[in-house]
Amino acid sequence: MYEEPYRWVEAVGNRRQYLDDQFKQGSPVVALTYEGGILLTTVSKGTPKLYEIYDRLALGGMGHPTDLEKLRFSLLEMAHVEGFSRSPSDVTGSRLVKYGIAPVIKQAFEEVYKAPFIVRILVAELGSKPEKDALLTINYDGTFEEATGCATLAATPTVQTKMLSYLKEQMRATQSLDQALDLALRAWAIGSLAHQEEEADQQTEAKPSANGGADSSTSATPSRDSLMAHVRKVAGERTIECAVLERQAPGSSKYRSLKQADLSQLLPKMFQSGVAN
Repeated sequence: MYEEPYRWVEAVGNRRQYLDDQFKQGSPVVALTYEGGILLTTVSKGTPKLYEIYDRLALGGMGHPTDLEKLRFSLLEMAHVEGFSRSPSDVTGSRLVKYGIAPVIKQAFEEVYKAPFIVRILVAELGSKPEKDALLTINYDGTFEEATGCATLAATPTVQTKMLSYLKEQMRATQSLDQALDLALRAWAIGSLAHQEEEADQQTEAKPSANGGADSSTSATPSRDSLMAHVRKVAGERTIECAVLERQAPGSSKYRSLKQADLSQLLPKMFQSGVAN
């Protein structure tokens, strides 16, 4: 009588451990507001991680490409059905997340005899005014959080917290697109380096301690030059992917993917070989 609920809880715990392991090689995603709208940034291995969902909605993701594509198409369909049957103004990130995609992800996670979605998703919504901009993140178990100003996706909650703390500490009241991109890349580097440290700590724990138990987790925040050098190193093997939701863009669609020509004007020359085409 009491065995079945216990087995379900145990199975859910095993799924969490399995899913957490799947994100170890994932690249963080950063979203933050700037004076003209919202910027989304990541460093990818070639498979796109940033997409347009609707006129004022964009998506960033990490996880399995097939699962991300499936959920992206679900969001696209939801948004366009909502816009057609009601009105474009009724298509909001909050509605799509709370009543659309989050329940689907939660159901897949809790049905332990079916495969879960290996994804973490960030939905950015451009408001009519800056104070109405919204950022929503969804975890692989269907839980979601709403934020303003900045949001991140990362391999672990600890890494995500470090990235958010850095962003909130460094963000200005108003910032231009190039300033926002500079900060977003530094925050991405914070996440990438923090994940490397977590991996190294786990390997150290599996071996006899050679430093008398010294704690390596209290390292100081890297300098701007160190962070940008890390981005440059990683970008040599990958591509910097950026997209914006521009409030003053003409037409109904406010989404724009930043191409190489755009990034050439926003990034230092040392990054030119690592920008997305």
